[in-house]
Amino acid sequence: MEKQVPKITAFSLRYGLILGGISVVFGMMLYLQNLHIDSNPVFMIAGVVFMAMVIFWGIINFKKANEGFLTLGQALKMGAGIALISALIGILYNLILIYYIDPETPSKIMEARLEPILKSGQITQEQFDQQKAQSVKYWWMGYPVVLVLNSFVGLILGWVTGAFLKKVQPAT
Repeated sequence: MEKQVPKITAFSLRYGLILGGISVVFGMMLYLQNLHIDSNPVFMIAGVVFMAMVIFWGIINFKKANEGFLTLGQALKMGAGIALISALIGILYNLILIYYIDPETPSKIMEARLEPILKSGQITQEQFDQQKAQSVKYWWMGYPVVLVLNSFVGLILGWVTGAFLKKVQPAT
């Protein structure tokens, strides 16, 4: 009787939902403190740390369920899958935020990013208004970028985790 290998998709879905939930809670905390418009690198680093922890946790549990065996390919698929599912959840939260909770979010974010450039005199008020309007108009273009970048980071985190934890089952 052949041993059943656990389904990578089931583990990716489970841990992707966990990471997505953490991301939504973190996003809501930032929104409630009015920090969601801030481009503080600490928030991005925290997001990558959460992602790394959940991907590592998911891959370890997959390895346990697979009788202690893990290939690099399985780790890569898990990392990318977890990151992709969590990115989809994050985008859904963002859409709810900007269409229902705070429709001015894109405008506020662009204003916060462009304000220092305006104050330094590098652009005029007219250029400021134009750049802000264009950025808000094409806000949706960031979503595919989020999907690709999240998947890429998940792939890298899966590769690093898999490189350390891989244990190939001996041929029988």
